[in-house]
Amino acid sequence: MKLGRLGAWYGTDKLSGPEQIRDFVRTVEKLGYDVLWYPESRGNESFSVAGFMLSCTTTLKIGSSIASIYARDAFTSRRGTMTLNQLYGERFILGLGVSHPPMVEGLRGHVYEKPIPAMRKYLQALIAGEPAAADWPICVAALGPLMMKLSGEMSQGAIPYNTNPRHTAEAAKILGPNKWLAIEQKVTLETDPDIARALGRKELARYLTLDNYRNNFLRIGFTAADLENGGSDDFIDQMCLWGTAEQIKTKLREHFAAGATHVAIQPVHNDGDIAARDRILAALADT
Repeated sequence: MKLGRLGAWYGTDKLSGPEQIRDFVRTVEKLGYDVLWYPESRGNESFSVAGFMLSCTTTLKIGSSIASIYARDAFTSRRGTMTLNQLYGERFILGLGVSHPPMVEGLRGHVYEKPIPAMRKYLQALIAGEPAAADWPICVAALGPLMMKLSGEMSQGAIPYNTNPRHTAEAAKILGPNKWLAIEQKVTLETDPDIARALGRKELARYLTLDNYRNNFLRIGFTAADLENGGSDDFIDQMCLWGTAEQIKTKLREHFAAGATHVAIQPVHNDGDIAARDRILAALADT
C-alpha cells in the first residue's frame, strides 16, 4: 500500500451517530484526501468504526491512529486487519500505539508496561509465522527515537502526533528511505490570534497532562515554561497552525521539506461546528 500526500485526522467520537460519520467520511473522500485517520479513546471501538467507515466509501483509506495494543491481543489485530482489507479492497491501515497509563490502567484495568518492549513483543506476535507480513499496512505511533527506530524496523513506518517540523526532520533521519512518515498537524482557519490560540489551547489541554507527550515536547525544543498555563503562544502556534489558507499551507509544506511522506490535517474548531471543519479541509485539500 502507498500513501498519498495528504490525509485528514478526526475523532469519530465527536460525531453524533452513523449519519454524521457517513456524511463526514464521504466529504473527506470527495475532497480527495487519501486517508482518514481516527483515534481510539473512550468511545467507538477501533475496528468496528473502521468497518463502518470503509462501508460508506469506495476509495478512501481508513487508518487507526491509534488502535491501542492493550485493547486487543496481537492475533485479533492481525485477523481484524486482514478481514477489513479482504472485505473492503485493501483500504485499512493498522496504526498501533502504546496509549497512556491513565487509559491503560485507569480505564482498561491493565498494567502499563515499558513502551518499547511492549510494542516490540506485540509486533513480533502480530507478524509471527507470516512471510508476507513485511508488506502489511501496519505502522506505529512513534515519538521518541527508540520507538521511531522500532517502527522502521518492524512496520511500514511511523505516525507521529503533536509534533513540529524539527521532530519530522529527526524522525526522517531515523526511519531512513522507503518508510512512511505520516505526521498529524492541527490547524484552524482563523486569522485572529486570540481566537486561534484559544481554540488551540482547548484542543491541546489534555495532552499537556500526559507524560509521553510532555517528554516529547521538551525533546523537540520547547521548555518547561512553554508547557505551563495552557501553553505559551509559541507552543500553541506550532502545535495548532492558524491564519489564512495560504499561510497554513506554507507551514504544512515545512513538514514535507523536513521529510514527511504524508501529512494528516486535523481541523480544530468550536464544538459541533462541522461547517467550520469542512471549510478547513476544503481550503487545504490542495496543499
